[in-house]
Amino acid sequence: MLTLITNGQVLTSQGWRKNFDILFDQDRIILISEHIDRSDCDQKIDAEGKYIIPGGIDLHVHGGGGHDFLEGTEEAFSKAIEAHQRHGTTAIYPTLAAASIDTILQAAKVTEKLMNEPHSPIMGLHLECPYLNPEMAGAQNKEHITNPRKEEYMEILSQTNCIKRWDAAPELEGALEFGRYISSRGIIAAVAHTKARYETIKAASEAGYNFATHFYNAMTSVHKCREYKHEGTIESIYLMDDMNVEVIADGIHVPPAILRMIYKFKGVERTCLVTDAMGCTASDSTTLYDPRVIIEDGVCKLSDRSALAGSIATMDRLIQTMVLEAEVSLEDAVRMSSETPAKIMGIYHKKGSLEEGKDPDIVMLNHDLQVEDVWCMGRRVRR
Repeated sequence: MLTLITNGQVLTSQGWRKNFDILFDQDRIILISEHIDRSDCDQKIDAEGKYIIPGGIDLHVHGGGGHDFLEGTEEAFSKAIEAHQRHGTTAIYPTLAAASIDTILQAAKVTEKLMNEPHSPIMGLHLECPYLNPEMAGAQNKEHITNPRKEEYMEILSQTNCIKRWDAAPELEGALEFGRYISSRGIIAAVAHTKARYETIKAASEAGYNFATHFYNAMTSVHKCREYKHEGTIESIYLMDDMNVEVIADGIHVPPAILRMIYKFKGVERTCLVTDAMGCTASDSTTLYDPRVIIEDGVCKLSDRSALAGSIATMDRLIQTMVLEAEVSLEDAVRMSSETPAKIMGIYHKKGSLEEGKDPDIVMLNHDLQVEDVWCMGRRVRR
């Protein structure tokens, strides 16, 4: 199907192009130009000056539409992905919280099958488990949290090739060796759920860890031990110039002022916006996959309110928060939702920006930054 969107404010890799048209089919963006005259299009849409932006790439998302990726079924994956597509996510890395190895392998099997289908929005699997500091577990199931065991992670990797990112607390025994091993295989190694201080973060960076999971959440900041102050994980990550970060930009997990500080010091090129969304996101259901979790104040919490447990944010909400509350330009907010994650994950040759020849993952926003239309690989997503 050949589609032409006319009269839009199109965000390209060179910046905004006002009153531009964009022509695409289900394989690629064919042309971005002024006043494209094509009478053979199957579908013509007048954007009426609205924003045309690249689709969001969510690096950290546990589910949506009433389903969690830990369910390990094709139906759960499809329903969750469809829910996020309607809100502007067009490429996704399903994320698994702490679970049994059998559960992880089952979800990996489904991921591998679906990501190999034509025009799949699944780019790979993200494991947020099980190598986390139990003292910083938050909502993670402590029953399945362990130190890295070489025989275990090598066995997992021998059974699947869909894992593109794997998180760990670098202070754990065996974590640095784990980071070296997975990064040597092209898997992003990320620090997560950690109490690591500067020397450990520095060692982790040298061992291949180049990413920080939900920056500011489940990690320490400057603190006192008796009369002395000590740097936390957060300050240490700021000092690692090559360390990329992701932030749950819902305005709750990270307050707007701190979102702006991350943007100021880490910059667009090293900051990704992620939802960390739970299964109840974009759903009428209030049933959660994890019975220990409740929804309150627009966020998921442990039922005893001792910690946040995940978000119910969607990609459009992240962009709105960055622009309207953190006072970041729309261009930069969009880049952090699309271009930066694409570059970090090595898929920028096909996704992350609107350019001729790239995948037609396209979102239309109105001037209130509400999603009005979405195309995922050139296929229109029903709102």
